[in-house]
Amino acid sequence: MVSAGDFRNGVTIEMDGQVVQIVEFQHVKPGKGAAFVRTKLRNVINGGVTDKTFRPTEKFPAARIDRVDMQYLYDDGEMYNFMNNETFEQIALSHEQIADSMKFVKENETVKVVSYQGNVFSVEPPLKVTLEVTHTEPGIKGNTTTGATKPATVETGVEVQVPLFVNIGDKIIISTQTGDYESRA
Repeated sequence: MVSAGDFRNGVTIEMDGQVVQIVEFQHVKPGKGAAFVRTKLRNVINGGVTDKTFRPTEKFPAARIDRVDMQYLYDDGEMYNFMNNETFEQIALSHEQIADSMKFVKENETVKVVSYQGNVFSVEPPLKVTLEVTHTEPGIKGNTTTGATKPATVETGVEVQVPLFVNIGDKIIISTQTGDYESRA
């Protein structure tokens, strides 16, 4: 059991027959009245986000979420195909289920496939990925104001903002959580 006073980002609980993950939480102690916990909850099955407040003493059962390392094999146009690295079992997941998670993942990379009671609901890419820049405009000499950026397309087809010195063919490190440029590889 997890009490509302122990909520942290990423904790998954069962509430009202639903499995929800805490996206944000805030402990609030008003000057008058009892303390409460304000949360933003994401339903792990359908992705819906709701705001809810709890008393710190409320308790909820923790949901058992399974995370399995799997290798991303290929995209056949309708489904993403993965293989379990230990059992060599293959699964296919639809684009609608996990498209947002796959925008920085190349073929043959290892990802964590997240499921609840055997139903896959998410894919967690590595925290940082190294991708090659396939298209960007050249940086203009003299345009070196602090923090100046330009759009660049990486090998997975996603556009990210990069510093002016990055050129086509450069390998860059991108944070998959924020989608931001981190550094050159």
